[in-house]
Formats: sequence, C-alpha cells, structure tokens
Amino acid sequence: MKFYPYKRLNRPITLRVTSASLKLPDGTRDHLDTSAYSTQQRTVALGVAQHEDWVSARLGLSATLPPGATAADAPWSDLRVLVVLTDGETNVRTVVTLDQDAPESKEWSGDIEVLRDDHVARATLAAHAVATVDGVPGRSIAETDDDWTVDVTAEEPLGGLRLDVKQVGFSKSSREWLHAYADAPWVVDASGRLPTVLVNTDIEGFSDLLGAESGGFESKVHEMLVSQMATDVWTAVFHSSLGDLEVEPDGSPVFPTDWQGEVLREMLPDVVPGVHVEEALRQVHRRRTGDAGWVELQTRVHYAAVRRAGASKALANALRGLQHLNRGDKS
Repeated sequence: MKFYPYKRLNRPITLRVTSASLKLPDGTRDHLDTSAYSTQQRTVALGVAQHEDWVSARLGLSATLPPGATAADAPWSDLRVLVVLTDGETNVRTVVTLDQDAPESKEWSGDIEVLRDDHVARATLAAHAVATVDGVPGRSIAETDDDWTVDVTAEEPLGGLRLDVKQVGFSKSSREWLHAYADAPWVVDASGRLPTVLVNTDIEGFSDLLGAESGGFESKVHEMLVSQMATDVWTAVFHSSLGDLEVEPDGSPVFPTDWQGEVLREMLPDVVPGVHVEEALRQVHRRRTGDAGWVELQTRVHYAAVRRAGASKALANALRGLQHLNRGDKS
C-alpha cells in the first residue's frame, strides 16, 4: 500500500473504451463494432477486423471519477484526467487529456490514437486524475486499479464472462430449489458475488460433451452448447443487474460498482445503440419501470447476449463440421 503526504480520493477511476476504428492505408476508416472490445475483460482486440495493414487505431474513451472529485470544497484545483497507453516491449508511452463532459460532472471523455508501428503485441491503458494539491501541481489524486489491455493482433477480446461453473445432480442436490429444474441441462444463478452456472450431471453424457476437447464434430457441438449457455448467462445477468438499481434523487439510475455494472456497460451499447451508456441506462430503466417499451426491448437484449456469447461463430463452425461429416459419409 502506498502512502501519500497529501489528500487523495479513496476510490479508483473507472475507465471504459466506448468505440474503436482503424485508419487504413488509403485514408479511410473501418469503424469496428462493439465485439472488438470487452468491458468485462478490459481488452481491445484490434485484429478483429482482419486488416493486417492498418495504420492507426482510434479508441473512444470514457472515465468516471470517484465521488468528491469535483466537489466545491475539494482540497485541490486544476483537476485534469489523463489516459496513458504504455507498451513495455517497444518502450512507447502515449498520453492524452480527456475533457469533462459538463461542469462539475464526474464523467470525462476523449480518444487516443494507437499507431500500429509503435506496438508489436499488447499495451496497457490506464487513467490518472492529477491536480494541484497544497500548492504542488501535477499530483496524482486517483487512478484506475484495473487497467485495459490493447492487443494489436488479437481477433477476439472476449474470454467469456467471469463466472463460476459447478456440476450438480439437480434431482438429489442439497440445494432443494434445484429439484424443480431436474429436467433442465443447466440453470444460471445470478444472486451471488459472481454469476454461477449450475450444470446438471443427471443428464447422461452431457458433462462429457461439455468437456469435449477433440478436434472432431463433438468439439463443434461442444462449442455450440457453450455459446448457448453463455447466451443464457448474459441474458440472466443483464436482467439481474437491472433488478435492484440505486436511484438518485432526480430519478436517474446509478451504475452498480461490481460485476453487474460492468455487465450493463458491456451490453447497453447493443441494447440501446447510438447513445452514451449513461443515457442508455436511463432509457432501459424507464422502460423497465414504466408502462410500455420493456417487452419490445427484449429482442435487443437477446441480440446483445448472442453477440457476447459468440453464438453466430459457434453455429457457423458446427454447420461447417456437419457439412464436412456429410461429405465424408457420401464418399
């Protein structure tokens, strides 16, 4: 633990990547969709568009400062928010200053340019709040505690939602509530510190199939099953995260500070596209608690979950495997 001889904020900055685009050699830009970056994994995969000759990448950034950062009686002045991209392999360091979204706002935003020739693999993205404290300029008063990774070659940023997977025989489980789901292959429990997937071992052969790692068709079915499971998980945790939001006096919902907040920030750009994530949360909250619009939104929720789970890719792989298997039978 570090000790500072001046007052600081006692909570970290929350940093998010909100957009990504690649500048190509002909000067055009390829605007990447939200599958190129993952709030859960805090990773940007710039190889997702499969442009090997891109020149630079522009990342949209958003940072939320802890409570008290912009208070009128705060013991500092000249507050600034910096984002630093550091590459240990190439020894390149890029620093940009974010702009405050509105006077007294805790939200700051901007973008950073990542030059392809400056990086060979991974770089680290972190945010720092600096201010003049006790007459000394440039003192750090807060920073991120979980940095982002910018990978210039990876094609997939999503390592999967951080969750706990347990295998349980539902029909005889000590968790009596599982008895009612004895014929279900899995259920999602989003009530704990982390979301948990409970896999039903009573279904013969199911656990073996989920553990398939061979290169045959079984592995394709395994991949498709896992993507379906992940779709259910993303859908369940999204609804769970919305279920008990804190609300400010003016009625505005507040992002949770744990995994539920990260789930919302990850999925909302696909659920309510084209608006800032805070406005997206307000719209979804109004629909869920209001008289209309919540049912119609479920298609967007399912779409966001399918994308996060990689279901389209898993289905395509399974279909190709099936076609290959059929061709083998006919020969």
